[in-house]
Amino acid sequence: MARKDQIGTAYQQLGRGASIYDSMMTCTTVLGTAISRAVWGIGPVLNAAYLNCVFDSIPEDFSGSLLEVPVGTGVLTMPLYQTLPLAHVTCLDYSADMMASAQEKAEALGVSNVTFTQGDVGALPFEDESFDTVLSMNGFHAFPDKEAAYAETYRVLKPGGTFCGCFYVEGEKARTDWLIKHLYVPMGFFTPPFETSASLQARLSSLYTSARVQCFNSIACFACMK
Repeated sequence: MARKDQIGTAYQQLGRGASIYDSMMTCTTVLGTAISRAVWGIGPVLNAAYLNCVFDSIPEDFSGSLLEVPVGTGVLTMPLYQTLPLAHVTCLDYSADMMASAQEKAEALGVSNVTFTQGDVGALPFEDESFDTVLSMNGFHAFPDKEAAYAETYRVLKPGGTFCGCFYVEGEKARTDWLIKHLYVPMGFFTPPFETSASLQARLSSLYTSARVQCFNSIACFACMK
């Protein structure tokens, strides 16, 4: 089975009885898909496309060390780690409740190569150049100190390593920008200032040897090499 098909099957498995948030992130229920379309203009096809864009940066035979920050509920990445049995994965989140949800998903999928650590992306509890890959899914738009987050994810990445992930950028879809400004920010889910696709490309290019940014509506996917 191809990795994207295996991941898709795992999403469907996790989608049974999933929270609204998880089903929105994976477009695995009618309600979740409707919310994703309304907020992001993203349905199942585009959702799979942006996730594949990120995950393609991690080889299917990857056996190195990977840091995911933040892990959130783990709904997007536990299915990925199920396909990477030789990898050494560390998942970090500030929220103990989020990590508990991610641990439950790891157990449900039989994923045993992941350890969980509570911590702050602005002060990562790891030595310099500790990881071959740093993955950040939908985190930077929420981080209160983005400068520290960029610096710390760079610090713990080995030379030649990959920094990849995705998050919200403004200026790509007016409806999404309006909803973020008037709903997500006041509710405390997202924290300005936000990148644009151009500012993200410029920032990553200034830090990394190579950097690629591709937008799927307001979701910017990126892959960099240190």
